[in-house]
Amino acid sequence: MPDLSTDHSRARLEADHSHGAAPRYVSSRAERPTSFDPADIPVPRGREEEWRFTPVRRFAPLFDLEAVSAGTGAGALSVSVDAPAGVEVETVDRDGPRVGAVGAPVDRTGVVAWAAVQRATVVTVPAGTRTERAVRVGVLGGGQDEGPVAQHLVILAGQGSVGTVVIDHTGDAALTQTVEISVAPGAELTVVSIQGWDDEAVHAANHRAEVAAGGALKHVVVSLGGDVRICPDLGFSGEGGRVDAYGVYFTDAGQHQEHRPYVAHTEPRCYSRVTYKGALQGERAHAVWVGDCLIDSGARGTDTYELNRNLVLTEGAKADSVPNLEIKNGDIEGAGHASATGRFDDEQLFYLRSRGIPEAEARRLVVLGFFNEIIAEIDVPEVEERLMSAIEAELEVAGLLRPGSAPDPA
Repeated sequence: MPDLSTDHSRARLEADHSHGAAPRYVSSRAERPTSFDPADIPVPRGREEEWRFTPVRRFAPLFDLEAVSAGTGAGALSVSVDAPAGVEVETVDRDGPRVGAVGAPVDRTGVVAWAAVQRATVVTVPAGTRTERAVRVGVLGGGQDEGPVAQHLVILAGQGSVGTVVIDHTGDAALTQTVEISVAPGAELTVVSIQGWDDEAVHAANHRAEVAAGGALKHVVVSLGGDVRICPDLGFSGEGGRVDAYGVYFTDAGQHQEHRPYVAHTEPRCYSRVTYKGALQGERAHAVWVGDCLIDSGARGTDTYELNRNLVLTEGAKADSVPNLEIKNGDIEGAGHASATGRFDDEQLFYLRSRGIPEAEARRLVVLGFFNEIIAEIDVPEVEERLMSAIEAELEVAGLLRPGSAPDPA
């Protein structure tokens, strides 16, 4: 994300984008073409680097600008906002100055989402405000009979503010979505996106965030239902910013859940940590994590690390995990990445069973322990409780937890 400030009106009118007139696909996330004009970003065929893990046929309805525009106009998607005192909520025209300010779309679903919407929801935590509770944004899909739909959400945290925004997706929809996040100097913002869709839903989201000098963003993605492809692009616009990105996903039989976090360090002395953990169960369950980090030539003193862990619970599930790190500057504090995919730890199970814990309960404890690190970091009680309940329900479906199961008495 080399340039997060974009004149989107000029980009749309002149078909201008940041990497030349000829659209191209490259392996480096930092060199992707960006544009507000759908003509500049072609429909993918599935062989491009950024689409090679994605079941393109499932997401193909979201590539069709005409169909998405028609579905959006039909109103099959409803958006509601429950905000505490002091938080401003507006619905504005897409051409307003606050919409499209955090970079340009980088893939086909993103540019279709931009072109198909006419209005955007803007949530603002004013400067100096400390919210008493989380802002809750409900996104409810009413089915796919009207076709695919688009949505645009802008979240602004004013200077010195502290707030939390939870985006809760439920129901059934074929949705392509843009979430823009702007964190002003000294602000602390937590954004949680929960994909709690019905099984038939298809959801592609582009999250574009910029963190100003001394600001901090905690970005959390929780994927539990539907086929999803979430692409957070997280960057900095000033010195000393901080990004903590967490992801939790539980992929069931036949499901595709794909997460592509990208952190662009372009400013001095910024900090980032990316930690995603997922569990998979069932035939043809497929989880994809592609984590990229750029340390640009001017990003002196960068401190960054990215981590992905996958726990395969049953046969027939598959996880692809690809960490990438681009370093263009030797004057950094630290940089690293790690990923691993495996099954239950036999030693952990043996230890628990040797102390009188039945196998089903032992497996449950291992899975909950696997997720505990991230769940504890979310620090939004309502989200933590919902996530724990969802994991328990998934374990019951997998046969790893029977209703009412408990350790045998000593």
